[in-house]
Amino acid sequence: MTRIRRGYIARRRRTKIRLFASSFRGAHSRLTRTITQQRIRALFSAHRDRDIKKREFRRLWITRINAVIHESVRFYRYSRLIHDLYKRQLILNRKILAQIAISNRNCFYMISNEITKEVD
Repeated sequence: MTRIRRGYIARRRRTKIRLFASSFRGAHSRLTRTITQQRIRALFSAHRDRDIKKREFRRLWITRINAVIHESVRFYRYSRLIHDLYKRQLILNRKILAQIAISNRNCFYMISNEITKEVD
């Protein structure tokens, strides 16, 4: 039997995996088995951390809104503001509220004052 030369498909697959892991350190970017293990681990972490990032941004927006509210009116809190927003059927999400609170506080104070007037 003559020797069969292997095709390029396996080599092409390995080089594609190596390109993914080219920025990893040590054996994680050189050895094929460890590259595949690290690739699985990296993709798993990326998938998990996308959800965590959403959670942490929401927490940040809530903290910013609450800080600005607490600064202006002593006994008015974030939860009360959101409750009043829903009562008035205003569609302002937390991201937009936080941006308004940081960039233009007077506008945010006007919004919160109008909401509290109408609800009371």
